[in-house]
Amino acid sequence: MKKILLVQNETIEGPGLLRGILQERGISFDLVDLSKGEKYPDPRNYLAVIVLGGPDSANDHTYKMKMELWRNREALDAGIPFLGICLGLQSLVKSAGGHVVRNAVKEIGVKDNEGNFYEIELTEEGKYDPLFRGVQSPMRIFHLHGETVVLTPAMKLLAAGKHCTNQVVKVGPKAYGIQGHFELDDGMFGVWAAKDPDLCRMDSAALRADYEKVKTGYRSNCRKIFENFLAIAGQ
Repeated sequence: MKKILLVQNETIEGPGLLRGILQERGISFDLVDLSKGEKYPDPRNYLAVIVLGGPDSANDHTYKMKMELWRNREALDAGIPFLGICLGLQSLVKSAGGHVVRNAVKEIGVKDNEGNFYEIELTEEGKYDPLFRGVQSPMRIFHLHGETVVLTPAMKLLAAGKHCTNQVVKVGPKAYGIQGHFELDDGMFGVWAAKDPDLCRMDSAALRADYEKVKTGYRSNCRKIFENFLAIAGQ
C-alpha cells in the first residue's frame, strides 16, 4: 500500500497535529527532513504529498530548494494530491509558475500589530471547495512568514487575509497551499516560541495566553481541513 509523504524544510517545523490524525486513522507515512540533507523522494510513489514550513525562501538558489521545486512539479504533473504549508505553499506556487515576493508586513504569531487576532476569510471559490467542507469562516490562524505569493491566472484564491491577501491557494485539481499554520501543537509551539528569532522578541507570556485563547477552534479547524484533504486524496 502506498504511503503519504511528509516533507520537512526545517527540523522544528514538523507535522504536529497532522501526525496524530494520520496515526489515529492508521494511515502510513514517510517523513523526510530536507534540512538534514535527506532527499525529497519521487512523489509519484505516494498517495499524497505534504510539504511543511521552514525559514528558507522559495527564491533560494540552493540545491535543497531546487530539488523541492523539481519534486513539487513532478507531483503536480502527475496529479498527486498535494498540501503545502507556509514555505510549502510558496514552493508549490513557484513550482507552478507563480512568484514569491516580500509581503508588506511580517505576520508573526496569533495577533497583528494592531492587537487583532489573525483571521482568514473564505472567498466564494473557497466556500464551495471540498477542502473547506464543514469549516466556518473566518478562521483564526497562526502565522510565521515574511513573504507571500503572486498567483498565475490559472490558480484559485480560496481564502484571504487582511495583511496578506493570498492565504489559501488552489494550484491544481488536488493541489493546495496554506500560508499560515493549522498544524501547530503544544510541543511545537513551545519550541518555536523559544527558538524562532521573531517569536523570541515577543512577550512570551502574552503570546502563550493568546495561543490558548484560539487553540480549541484552531485545532478543530485543523482536523476538519486535514481530514477533508485526506478525503480528496482518497483516504
